[in-house]
Amino acid sequence: MDPAPRKRGRPPKYPKLANNGSVVSTGKPKIPKSPKAAIAVDDDEKVDLVAGVIRTGKRGRPRKLLGAPTNALSQNGSADGVVAAGKQDNKWLHKNRPLDALSGKHHLRSKSPPPKSPKTLYSAKGDALRHSSHEEHVVQVDDVKDAPFMDAVVKVFCVHTEPNFSLPWQRKRQFSSNSSGFIISGRRVLTNAHSVEHHTQVKVKKRGSDTKHLATVLAIGTECDIAMLTVSDDEFWEGVIPVEFGDLPRLQDAVTVVGYPIGGDTISVTSGVVSRIEVTSYVHGSTELLGVQIDAAINSGNSGGPAFNDRGQCVGIAFQSLKHEDAENIGYVIPTPVINHFISDYEQTGDYTGFPILGVEWQKMENPDLRKAVGMEPSQKGVRIRRVEPTAPAAKSLLSGDIILSFDGIDIANDGTVPFRLGERIGFSYLVSKKFTGEQAKINILRDRSLEKFDIKLATHKRLVPVHIKGKPPSYYIVAGIVFTAVSVPYLRSEYGKDYDFDAPVKLLDKLLHSMAQTENEQLVVVSQVLVADINIGYEEIVNTQVLAFNGTPIQNLKHLATMVESCEDEFLRFELEYQQVVVLETKTAKAATHEILATHCIPSAVSNDLKN
Repeated sequence: MDPAPRKRGRPPKYPKLANNGSVVSTGKPKIPKSPKAAIAVDDDEKVDLVAGVIRTGKRGRPRKLLGAPTNALSQNGSADGVVAAGKQDNKWLHKNRPLDALSGKHHLRSKSPPPKSPKTLYSAKGDALRHSSHEEHVVQVDDVKDAPFMDAVVKVFCVHTEPNFSLPWQRKRQFSSNSSGFIISGRRVLTNAHSVEHHTQVKVKKRGSDTKHLATVLAIGTECDIAMLTVSDDEFWEGVIPVEFGDLPRLQDAVTVVGYPIGGDTISVTSGVVSRIEVTSYVHGSTELLGVQIDAAINSGNSGGPAFNDRGQCVGIAFQSLKHEDAENIGYVIPTPVINHFISDYEQTGDYTGFPILGVEWQKMENPDLRKAVGMEPSQKGVRIRRVEPTAPAAKSLLSGDIILSFDGIDIANDGTVPFRLGERIGFSYLVSKKFTGEQAKINILRDRSLEKFDIKLATHKRLVPVHIKGKPPSYYIVAGIVFTAVSVPYLRSEYGKDYDFDAPVKLLDKLLHSMAQTENEQLVVVSQVLVADINIGYEEIVNTQVLAFNGTPIQNLKHLATMVESCEDEFLRFELEYQQVVVLETKTAKAATHEILATHCIPSAVSNDLKN
């Protein structure tokens, strides 16, 4: 039985051609007005569309349409509608944008049944239409609520107790948060790292259950914003099918984000498409890793929830969204290559060791005069090394001014990109992030017009101002009411708020953005504040000023400073600060006054526990 004829619509701007070169009908499908509507097939049969099948953008353009008539074109004239996928029991089956397995192109088909495709589609009744020996289950949108992978999505309850970085001897008031997660193989649960940061208690609850189960945090990946949990209660794992991971999606692939966002207690499903794949800034870890941008809504509480493709496979973890007056519905998910790296790292080492870096800052070589000046041949491409991290293993081999030509045999372009997929390029840092900490990489460089090859060991980034202290309490040392601490990003945020990158002192920001640690244990030590007492009169206004030396000896880190002060037998304690300031105290008097000042401010110890040993 043929489908009902379509009503005529305004043709798109440009006509579309079928595979045989003929012009395809350009009629526009009639979009149902409600999320749940019906399209007439004939007087006796109707095809139902459920909520979420039709998703319209801000301007009313349909983003996804399943179950509409064939030969549908989107309003921009592209083959973005639906196509016929087969005919069975006098009912037409529909699938959004079928992808040719060889060419990677989307086909626009006529009303006749399509040629054989290596896919297995399912009707609304679940009947399979097998086109070849290769089977592939495509989950229709109206089946999402009953799909088995939905039961693997859990709600995560966490109680956080953050350190007080401004008063490092105490903690802030505890608070609770809700987020999402999902079950994977090996009796494990994945969620976001920021969802369980500074946790004191973590509980998870399955869909449809009224029981919260205590969870244990196995690993936290700060850079990739992923955390792994487990539950000891066997009841939690009964009847649960772990989520399977899929391949990295392609542009315009449909994705479904599942989780427990703000606005309700039950599970939520939002749909969208993949709009961009590139190296993305991860806000929580202040790193740049592969990321997938989607146009599905990601709100507070969605963090840690899975993003599924149309086969019911997880292709990412929701973790952040872009909030800007000029942007709408821009969300980001952590793709499967990053997820698999995190899982493999834990399985190999029993802990999370991080994503390695090459340890260099580089400059593009797009200017032809610059390439000619360094002796590059017309066929050679690469990037110029500006600086090498002193603490990175690459410092033993690479020099400033070297031209990196290739990484592990893959040529690097003058703009720092490498081939990614067909018709796509990506920053070569993606190649570095695929490695594990401690692995070797083959680097080809051009130095003084001659080619050289090195095997470089990759290691994690040692920052002078760390982004995270990875759950540890902050370090501090107090003498004569003067509080010394090490600078970190959480400390700057505690002192100057979320806009610390604008409000903090310029010299501290310069250290944060541009300075490199010269040794593995180097820290940026500052006078955090002065607890007013008679002995420190005149020093009350010294706040967040870097300490450069003590009694003429340059300071390496906070422990080095505390050790020198405690063992000092000189008559005076002399602290040399930036801006040519000095703080001088009599040694015996300063040490004697410390105990009384601690008692006045209810401080249990003059030194943090990590510095006592």
